[in-house]
Amino acid sequence: MDQHEDDLYEEAELEGISQFPDNEELTITRVERTKSREARYRITFGLYSITVLEDVMIKYRMTRGNTFLKKDLEDIIVADERQRTYVQSLRYLEHKPRTRHELSQKLRQKEFAASLIEEALDRLERENLVDDELYAKEWTRQRMEGQRKGKLWIRQELRQKGIASELIAEALEGVSTDTEFETALTAGRKKWNQVKGDIKEKKRKTLPFLMRRGFSMDMVRRVVNCLIEEDEAGDPEEDEALLWD
Repeated sequence: MDQHEDDLYEEAELEGISQFPDNEELTITRVERTKSREARYRITFGLYSITVLEDVMIKYRMTRGNTFLKKDLEDIIVADERQRTYVQSLRYLEHKPRTRHELSQKLRQKEFAASLIEEALDRLERENLVDDELYAKEWTRQRMEGQRKGKLWIRQELRQKGIASELIAEALEGVSTDTEFETALTAGRKKWNQVKGDIKEKKRKTLPFLMRRGFSMDMVRRVVNCLIEEDEAGDPEEDEALLWD
């Protein structure tokens, strides 16, 4: 028996399985749905009972009249906890995609066994329900197009979500310099036009605005120079003096 099964058997004892008689056939006398939203069933063996998910009940044919030994029920409890971990993972994915790290944190908060969490996450990856590589690329695209964020901002967000460094690098490398520049220019132009005052004032407020959005200093300089050139209201001589080399 490995460590994670030891942990699960300890939890099974809380369900009363330790009180079941050893080496004695236990016949199911009653099966009833509980009020739990998890679709759990209480399986009664005379004076004893356990609860399991519907999927587990069906898989192990836990119907009235069927018999089990205590060791069989211990294995079923482990299978039930494994399935509970997986089902809870699916619930967390119902509303939005999540990274492997995010799901792991959520499941740990529910106090599932660490080994079962890893099993559930591996299964979700095999089923393509969790894909950190695809997540990083899609997150990058959405933040660029929808939020007008720069690569520095996006990199930090993906790190916080537990994405591996190589996957972050791959996602960001998929964004060309021209694409990021157009994103920065769109965001910068909007800010530039909102600022009241002369070109110096527009420059003073637009530069830190773009820096805060995660664009590099070199990118920000290019954008501000472009905006100065576009500003038809200013003095051409003053504009030229404000450009960066």
